[in-house]
Amino acid sequence: MAAAGDGADGCARRHGCGGGGGAFFPEESFASWAAYGRALLETGPRLRDRATARSADAVELHEVRGQSGADMKRTLTWWDLIWFGVGAVIGAGIFVLTGQEAKEAAGPAVVLSYAVSGVSAMLSVFCYTEFAIEIPVAGGSFAYLRVELGDFMAFIAAGNILLEYCIGGAAVARSWTSYFATLLNHHPNDFRIHAASLSDDYSRLDPIAVVVITLICIFAVVSTKGSSRFNYVLSIVHLAVIVFIIGAGLSKAKLSNLTADFAPFGARGIFAASAVLFFAYIGFDAVSTMAEETKNPAKDIPIGLVGAMTFTTAVYCVLAVTLCLMQPYYEIDADAPFTVAFTATGMDWAKYIVAFGALKGMTTVLLVSAVGQARYLTHIARTHMVPPCLAQVHPKFGTPVNATIVMLAATAIIALFTDLGILSNLLSISTLFIFMLVAVALLVRRYYVTGETAPTDRNKLVACLAVIIASSIVTAAYWGLSSDGWAAYVATVPAWLAATLYLHLGVPMARTPKMWGVPLVPWLPSASIFINIFLLGSIDGRSFMRFGIWTVALLAYYFFFGLHASYDTAKALAAEAAASKVEEGHGKPPAVSTAGD
Repeated sequence: MAAAGDGADGCARRHGCGGGGGAFFPEESFASWAAYGRALLETGPRLRDRATARSADAVELHEVRGQSGADMKRTLTWWDLIWFGVGAVIGAGIFVLTGQEAKEAAGPAVVLSYAVSGVSAMLSVFCYTEFAIEIPVAGGSFAYLRVELGDFMAFIAAGNILLEYCIGGAAVARSWTSYFATLLNHHPNDFRIHAASLSDDYSRLDPIAVVVITLICIFAVVSTKGSSRFNYVLSIVHLAVIVFIIGAGLSKAKLSNLTADFAPFGARGIFAASAVLFFAYIGFDAVSTMAEETKNPAKDIPIGLVGAMTFTTAVYCVLAVTLCLMQPYYEIDADAPFTVAFTATGMDWAKYIVAFGALKGMTTVLLVSAVGQARYLTHIARTHMVPPCLAQVHPKFGTPVNATIVMLAATAIIALFTDLGILSNLLSISTLFIFMLVAVALLVRRYYVTGETAPTDRNKLVACLAVIIASSIVTAAYWGLSSDGWAAYVATVPAWLAATLYLHLGVPMARTPKMWGVPLVPWLPSASIFINIFLLGSIDGRSFMRFGIWTVALLAYYFFFGLHASYDTAKALAAEAAASKVEEGHGKPPAVSTAGD
C-alpha cells in the first residue's frame, strides 16, 4: 500500500492513476497475484469490517470528496434545481406509461395511481432533502447510506442506483425514438433494426437512441451550468406544450368516459399501476447529487426538491384525467396514448405538437439523468468500490468526464437492445428498494449516534425497525400473492403502527438536524418504508427474478473486487487522518480503524 500521506503531488491512491494494480485497481490488495490471493483469504474478516463500518459526515465531505482532485463548481441555485427536478421527472413516464396502465391495469382510476406514486415519491423527497443538506456531496443516497448503514448496504444500493439510471435512461431514449417516428408519420419500429436471431424482448435494435444518448453525453461533459440553462429552456417549452395538451384535450372531454367505469380493475389494479408508474417520478433523486454544486444547499435544496415534486405530481394527475376524459379507457393506445387520442377526437394535427413536446421532455430527462448518474458513479469511485479513475473531475470543465462517458456508454448499450416493458418494471423495483433504504437510514440518523446512544436505546431502535420492515414485507407479500382476503392486514398494519408509535414515544431521539429536518419523524419515514415496500408487492415475479440476477452479479463483484479495494482505501484514509493528528501535535496516533464512525 502507498504511504498514507503521499501528499497533493499526485498520489496514486488519491487520483487512481497508478499503484499496484494500475489505474483500475491501484490498492495494495491488487499489487500482485500473491497479494490478491491473501486478500481473498481474508474476505470473511474484511466483510465483517465493511458491514459494520460507518463513514462520518466529515469524511464524505472532505476526505472522500478530495479523491477527485479538482472540485466541482458551485454554480447552481434553487431555480436551477427546480428546473432540473421538473426536467428530470416529466418525460417518458407520462407520455408512454399513462396509456399502458390506464388501458391494462387501472382504467380512469390511473389518476389515483399517479397520486399514490406521488405521495410515495414525496415522502422520499423529504428524506433525501435532509440528507442532501447535511451531507452535500455528489454521492446522493450512496453517501447517505455509507454514513448511516455502512459500506456493505451502501454498495448494494449503489449497484441498484447505477442500474436505475442506466435502464431509466435507456427506457427514455427508446421512447424518444417512438415519438420521433410519430412526428415523421412513421411507426416506431420503422426506425429500429429487427435482429431476428435475438429473443422478442431484445430484437428491436434502436440506433437512434444510441445517437441521442451520445449527444447528451457530450453536453453533460462540457458544463453543468450550461446543462442547467439548456434544461430549463427546454422545460419551459415542454410545459407550454403540456398546457396546450390539457386545454385542447379538455375541449374534447366527455365526462362519461371518466365516470362510466372509473376503476374497472379495482384497488388491485390501482396499486399495480402505481408500482409501474413510479417510473414516471424517477429522476428527482438526481437533484440531490447536485448538492456539491449548489451555492446554498440549506436554502436551495428544500425549495428545489419539494417544489419540483409538488408541481410534477399535480401535472401528472391533470394529464391523466385529461387523457381519460378524451377516450374510453379501453380505446386508449398503449404506445402513444395522447397522439392517438387527439387523432380519435378529430384533432389529428395536434399529434405533432404532442410528439414535439414529448421529445422535448424526454431530452431534458436524459440530460438530467446523465448529470445525476455520473455524479453517483464519481462518489462511488472516490471510495474505490469501483475503479478510482472514474472519480476524476476535469480541471477545465469541472465535471466528472470519465464517469459520464462510462455511464452513458452502458445506457446506450441497454437502449440499443432492450424493450421498454422490461425496463420500466425492473427500474421500479430498483428505485423503490433504494428509497426504502434511505428512509431506514434517516431513522437511524435521528435515533442513533455512535458512542452517545445507550445500548438499550440502540436495541429498541433495531427492534422497531425490524418490526416496521417485517410488517411492511408481509403486507406487500400478502397483497401480491393473495387475490382476496384481509386477515393478514389485521395483524400487519397494527404491528407497523405499534412499532412506529413505540419508536416515537419509547426511544429518545439522538440527533436533531442543524438546518432543515424531515417533519413528523418517525411517522413520515416509517410511512415511506411501508409504501415503498407495499408497491414492490404489486410488481410481477419475472421482474423480481431479473432483479435477483442483478443482485447476485453485484455481490460477486463486491466479494472479488469492491470489498478489498474499499477496505484498503478505508485503512489508508484512517492512517492519513492519524498522521495528520500527529503533525498537529496530538501525540501518538491511535490504532488504525477502518470504521468511519
